Amino acid sequence: MTGYAVAGYTADEMMTVEASRRLADGTVCFVGIGLPSLAANLARHLHAPRCVLIYESGTIGAKPTVPPLSIGDGELAETADTVVSVPEMFAYWLQGGRIDVGFLGAAQIDRHGNLNSTVIGGYEHPKVRLPGGGGAPEIARSSREVFVMLRQTSRSFVAELDFLSSAGDRVSTVVTDLGVLEPDPETRELTLAALHPGATVEQAREATGWPLRVAEALRETEPPRPEELEALRTLTGARNAA
Repeated sequence: MTGYAVAGYTADEMMTVEASRRLADGTVCFVGIGLPSLAANLARHLHAPRCVLIYESGTIGAKPTVPPLSIGDGELAETADTVVSVPEMFAYWLQGGRIDVGFLGAAQIDRHGNLNSTVIGGYEHPKVRLPGGGGAPEIARSSREVFVMLRQTSRSFVAELDFLSSAGDRVSTVVTDLGVLEPDPETRELTLAALHPGATVEQAREATGWPLRVAEALRETEPPRPEELEALRTLTGARNAA
């Protein structure tokens, strides 16, 4: 569990549930592996059954019964409406403007929503070499809007990225284990728009590597409902049992 404690659920569960609520039924969503995939599949199970989930391996309309471990997980191809080649995926679907939401994670984010998933430290001699941007740069550039899921710490919310992997121009929402950040309409600087129950502004500021702005009308997110927690725990339990 990260961030803070609330009886009945973890901060990660709160983050995943809140992110899932932001996917509307019928949305065409290009999904990243990990927490974004878990949130997208939770949305499909609960309130967005017609949400079309697309993964980088070329699976369109995937309906996994367990959260996939990678874009090459056989569960994605076996449950997809169709599977296309990777060049077709990027040229026709993504660059063709057919993706409503790109759902991404990263290792670092800056105040303007730019993302790093390449290295921590200098590029030539990094402290940590990460998996890399993969398709994320194209997803961030070509989706109509981008949702980001990322645990909020001063190591991940940084004043300056160690490497710019994906531009933040189309980031509309950042959901963390503490709350929700949204870009200012004029400056595009990420602003704390909502806090999860039990989290505080002071925690959010301490977990951010730049002076975090707070919305005047700061909201509180709704706690996970029993049916949301049940569906989420069924999904994660299925993965653990697989």
